[in-house]
Amino acid sequence: MYIFVMKGSTVRNPARAAELFHALADPTRLEILDELKEGECCVCELTDRLQAGQSRLSFHLKVLKDAGMILDRREGRWMYYSVNADALAELDDLVDSLKQAKRARRATGCC
Repeated sequence: MYIFVMKGSTVRNPARAAELFHALADPTRLEILDELKEGECCVCELTDRLQAGQSRLSFHLKVLKDAGMILDRREGRWMYYSVNADALAELDDLVDSLKQAKRARRATGCC
């Protein structure tokens, strides 16, 4: 949960918020999440769909995984990735708290 103080509009956990936004701050990572929203994929499927090299995708998958945005599982020699619904809910809470803070500032009449 992210809570804002009315005067300072301070995020309760700014490091976590920055980590989530950093994970989303790259077009390739957004494309990966867009592909994974349809369901679990292995790296070879992602390289084909995104027409990107495996090393490049591995880098971006690690950023997403380190931020908790995606989950992985191994099946034999293949690694499969999927969206972490809990991280999306956390991101949704963060965005909602940002909206609420803006509304609260408007209601107080503060510039």
